[in-house]
Parts: sequence; C-alpha cells; structure tokens
Amino acid sequence: MLNIGSFLKLLKESFRDLLPIIMVIIFFQLAIIQSVPENWLSTAIGLAIVGVGLAVFLLGLEVGIFPVGEGLASDFAHKGSTMWIVIFAFMIGFGTTVAEPALLVIADKAAGISSGRIDAFVLRMVVAFSVGFAIVLGVWRIIKGHPIHYYIIAGYIMVVAATAFAPEEIVGLAYDLGGVTTSTVTVPLVAALGIGLASTIKGRNPVLDGFGLIAFASLTPMIFVQFYGIYVYEFVEASKIVAPVVMHTAETAAAFNFNLVTLLRGILSVAMDVIPILAVILFFQYVIIKKHIDNLKEVIIGFGLVIIGLDAFIIGLEMGLFSLGETMALQLTQNDSTVIIYAFSFAIGFSTTMAEPSLTAIAKKAKEISDGKINDFVLRLFVALGVAMGIALGAFRIVNGGEIVYYIMAGYMFVIVLTFMAPKYIVPIAYDSGGVTTSTVTVPLVAALGLGLATNIDGRDPLIDGFGLIAFASLFPMLTVMAYGIITEKMGVKGQHELEEIHLDELQHALEHAEDMGLSTVSVYGTDKRHSYKIQFSAVHVVVPKNLEEKALLAAKDAGARGVTIMSAHGMGLDEMANFYNRLHSEETDSNLMFITPTKNVGQIIKKVMDDLDITGGGEGIAYSYPITHLKGLTLKIGDL
Repeated sequence: MLNIGSFLKLLKESFRDLLPIIMVIIFFQLAIIQSVPENWLSTAIGLAIVGVGLAVFLLGLEVGIFPVGEGLASDFAHKGSTMWIVIFAFMIGFGTTVAEPALLVIADKAAGISSGRIDAFVLRMVVAFSVGFAIVLGVWRIIKGHPIHYYIIAGYIMVVAATAFAPEEIVGLAYDLGGVTTSTVTVPLVAALGIGLASTIKGRNPVLDGFGLIAFASLTPMIFVQFYGIYVYEFVEASKIVAPVVMHTAETAAAFNFNLVTLLRGILSVAMDVIPILAVILFFQYVIIKKHIDNLKEVIIGFGLVIIGLDAFIIGLEMGLFSLGETMALQLTQNDSTVIIYAFSFAIGFSTTMAEPSLTAIAKKAKEISDGKINDFVLRLFVALGVAMGIALGAFRIVNGGEIVYYIMAGYMFVIVLTFMAPKYIVPIAYDSGGVTTSTVTVPLVAALGLGLATNIDGRDPLIDGFGLIAFASLFPMLTVMAYGIITEKMGVKGQHELEEIHLDELQHALEHAEDMGLSTVSVYGTDKRHSYKIQFSAVHVVVPKNLEEKALLAAKDAGARGVTIMSAHGMGLDEMANFYNRLHSEETDSNLMFITPTKNVGQIIKKVMDDLDITGGGEGIAYSYPITHLKGLTLKIGDL
C-alpha cells in the first residue's frame, strides 16, 4: 500500500535495525581503538540517509516488485507454458547478476591479484550464466514438486568434488562468489517468482516449494567458478605481477564527495541495474503473456522508489561506513590481541546483517506465507547470529591459517544433518537465508576485513586467504535458521490458521458437552460453521443524540462491540417532561444503538461510551444493559469467542 503510514512504519523499523551497527562502531572506535574518526559528522549523516533510503527501498518492493513478480509467476502457471517460464527465469537470473555491484567489486579485486590469469569480465559472465542456470533449475524443481534437499545435497557433493581438482587460489574466491550473486533487487524478485509459482500450481505449498531459488543461485557459482579456475590456472600464463592489495589508512580514507553530479551518477548507476529487470518484465508481460499490468502507475512508482531508495542507501554507506570499516579493519590487525579481531568480526557481521534490505524483505514474506508461524524479527536475529559466527570463524581461519575447504566441508555436513532434523517448512527458508545475507551492506565491509587481515598478517596470501569470509557468512545462517525451526517446533509455535482450528475444535467440544437448554447459536466469521455454546450474552442499549451517533459507535467498537442495530428514537429529559404535549409529535432526534455482546464486555463498553461522550445523565444520553438467552443468528470472529 502506497501511503505515508506504511512509509513511517518502515522508517521506524529501518532506524531500529541500524542501531546495532551504530553501537558496534561507537564501542570499537572509542573503547578499543580509542580515537574519534575525522569524518564522524559525515558518518552520522550517512547513517541517517541509509535509514531513509532503506525505508523507501522496502516501500518500493511492496508496491512494485513483489506484486509484479508474483503476478507474472501466476500468469505463467495459468498459461501452462513451461518453456516461457524457463526462458524468463534464465533472463532474470543472468540479467540481474551481470550488473550486480558487489560482483563487479569482487571480480575486479580477483583480477588485480591473480597475475592476469583471471579476467574480470569473463568471470562475471561465468557467474551470471551460473545464476541463470540456477534459477532455471529452481523453477523446474517447483514445477515438478521435487524436495529441495535432494538438489542441495547433490550440489554440495559437486562443490566438494570440484574443490578437489581446483587450484587453491580459486577456491576461496569461488565460495565467496556464491554469496555475492544475490543482490538487493534480485532477491525480492526471485523470491516473488518462486512464491508466485508455488502459490498457483496445484499441489504446491508456498512455504515448502516457494523458497529455494536463492539457495540455487548461491550454490551453482561455486561449481562454475571452480571449473573456470581449473581452466585459467592450467592453460593461461601469468602476464603480470600485481602488488598486494592494501587497505585505506586513517589518513587516506576520504569522505564521500556529496554533490549533484555524484547524486545523479549514483541514481543512473542504480537505474542501469534495475531498468534491465523492468525491461524483461515488461517484455514478458505485454509480448508473451499479452496482459496489462494491474495498477501500472503504482508499479512504476514502486520501481522508482526502489531506485531512489537503493541509491540513497549506497550514498549513506559511502559517506562514512565503508571508509570507516576499512580503517577499523586495518587498525585492528595492528592490535596485538586476536580476540579483538574475532569480537569485531562477530559484531560487524551481526549488525550489518540486521540492516540488510534483502533479508528484511524475505523475512516479511516468510512471515506472511507461513501464516505467522515464522516471526520475521526473530528469523532475522537467527540469521544475523549465523553470519556473525561465520565471519568470526572465517577471521580465525585467516589469523591461524588452514585450508578453507575443510571448514566448508564440515559446515556442509552439519547442514545435511540438520536438514533431516528440522521441520520441512523451515528448510527452504534456511537454504535461502545463506544467499540473502551477503549483499549491499555486508559484502564490502566483509571483503575489506578479509583482505585487510590477509594483507597485514605475515605468511598469508590475499588471493588464497583473503577471500572466503563471505562463504562463511553464507553457510552458517543455514545452520542457525534450521536450529530456529527445531526450537519453534519443540515449543509448539502455531500459525494463525492452526490456532483458529484449535479454537474451533474447542468450541465443538463445548457443544458436545453442553446442556441442551440455554444455548446460544453463533456463526463463526469467515467460515460456514455454526456453533452452539453455553455463553452468557447481553444487550447493551446506548441512546444518544443523532450528532453523537458516530462517536458512540467508535467508542463501543474500541471497547469490544462487534455489531450494532441502529434505531431511531425521540427522547425527552426532565425539563421537556414538564410540558410534553407540545413535543409528542416531534421528529426523531436521537439514536438507539443496540449492541449484542458477551456479558463480559458489557462493563467496558458502557464505561467507554460514557467516558468518551461525557454523558452525565442530564438528558444528553443514556446507556443500559440486560441479559438475554437462547440467542440465534449472531456472527462473531473466532477471537471473540
């Protein structure tokens, strides 16, 4: 819904999510590093811009991307053309990945420290093709209804097999690229595609089948990039020696140059990432489906909000957080205590994940389609905990040495074990959570930390050891989210519909054991069921002047009234009764409002009406109640019963 209320709610949530990042930076900067950043004002302004940008971005997703993605998926499913669904899936996967900003950053860094063997453009093409292939594979799984864990486990086996043959210089990079391919725009659209298909195809469950596409998009690049690495390190000669990557120092980190040209350039850059997606959607909507988009104006506004919000989000980060993060990473590597490095890694992983736009969007969608069984905020907490643990363990690997493959293989084994222990509804969401945690916020800070550690610690190689932190950040959320599912299952957490079914069963049980006399028969709102229940009902009458009718209705509604019968009335107070002959045939000037409600609500309804209307008994209104029995024909919501 495009309104100011929705935006203000999202704005409040955005600043709530940024609070952990602020606390981490302030603590480590003042308590550990014991210095005040030169650009502290720029950082503060940047954080404010990040909060506003995040709220605008999320509003754009709800208005534009989610409805269109789910609508397209539904139309494709009704059209029954598997071929066009597959082509659309590939184009969305390839087109959104090839222009992914985080992929550009990692590809350029890899090319710069690989002695010319790795070509940044070719690497991006390999990754984009692998993601397109992954989305096709995920869509095919939804259409066929295959369990997701068979695909994921087979993928893990292929990753490990490829690792056995791949050169060590490419392994960490390949694992990291599995985490950076799911961008802030790609994730919501791909999720909408999967959920839309699973909601439309008969026999599919949106929770069990709708999620999982992001997991595929995170897994296949690891396989494809390792095979690409085998080729380049086997057949491509090193053409140049490149100096090791160095991080910004406190003196060289510059503040973001905020001006109109930079602003327009940023909007154009983000638009270039979003417009190809919009072009693909419009092509398939109007050329293939041949159907107009409902609420086209709102959809276009939604895409515009996504562009503006994402640009503001990136500007806010560049105004302070990126340079500050790099500076802090360098300063921490110069500290004698490795515990501080691990603590910072844990804290920065947790705080950046809590502020991740993609995760916020997916968590909201998971709560919606799980009927409230999954709490979006708690889900994000568990994901953030997984990222924090992963980055801390990755930092430990860099500091102490060790091959990344052993850590990743051990993690995969735990994932497989938990897959068979966790409830089925949480498994696809857990797999997807690994891909949505490494995007706009996390990747630059985590990459800076990993390369900074590998550059400044003796005996470490930036290419071999510097990459890999993002892989850890993608792996551990799968473990923590499945643990969350196991915990909620043990606690007996129920969805809204499950709770309603339990309440209906309780009502039926009451019917079977109630006496035959004195029962009230009540219809349950939203169902075709009627239940007889031994519950005491009362009628509440509120007689007020016509001009107070609406105010009395609102007061009674707030106090628990769920229906009303409105009758015209003509009342006279003490003064009028002294000479009532002239008023007997006057027009009705009062309203008699009758509310039938469970007796337990009577006191609060009368008190609320009397207080809100300030009725004192001087003839401007009266309220009273009386008990009723053998009630028939009343409809109430299950919660009121």
